[in-house]
Amino acid sequence: MRILQRLRQTPETEAPRLEAESAFFSTAWHQGQADAARPLVPWEARAVELGARPLAARAARRKLQALWAHDRHLSTLTPDALARMERYLHFAAVKAQRDVILQDEYGNFMVVVLSGELVVNRRQPWGETLRLAQTGPGDLLGEMSLLDSGQRFSSCTTLVDSELAVLSAESLDDMLVHDPALAAQLIAILARKLSVRLRAVSSRLGPQSP
Repeated sequence: MRILQRLRQTPETEAPRLEAESAFFSTAWHQGQADAARPLVPWEARAVELGARPLAARAARRKLQALWAHDRHLSTLTPDALARMERYLHFAAVKAQRDVILQDEYGNFMVVVLSGELVVNRRQPWGETLRLAQTGPGDLLGEMSLLDSGQRFSSCTTLVDSELAVLSAESLDDMLVHDPALAAQLIAILARKLSVRLRAVSSRLGPQSP
């Protein structure tokens, strides 16, 4: 809570100091974690691998706004907040059967499904592949690694041609500097949604472990 209060109360006179600390999400957490065998994979590199096609930002943002209007947490973001968020997002179209996120890799971006479907799978230590979820428009994937640049818990693969909105750690850092109130609200929402998701995943994994 102290971090969020600081973001909400940061006066403009502190902007230069905050800008100097603006690598909070993009560098502060992953240093010393990723190694040569498993380097951190940013969205820019993954987009090239996927052959992702850029989408028109304004139309994609309107689609995002319509989807999030039905979400209990994300609907608290006003149309004005979403309009301000547009500059920090990448919008892309991805073909079917593409691995947007890979289990155990280090990453620092999250994706929002605008259209299409993605399946979330986790490979268990004993070889079994467990399907955790099948996601659709409005769903978020990869929030945990966005916040800590850590290893991915599962793989996320497109089942059909899909459209995505992507927020990277670098963009979140930029938001912290230029729109701290928006960043604070978004981080609080992500924390709540992560809590709900982790509880659901834990309940599914527990009984099936040998």
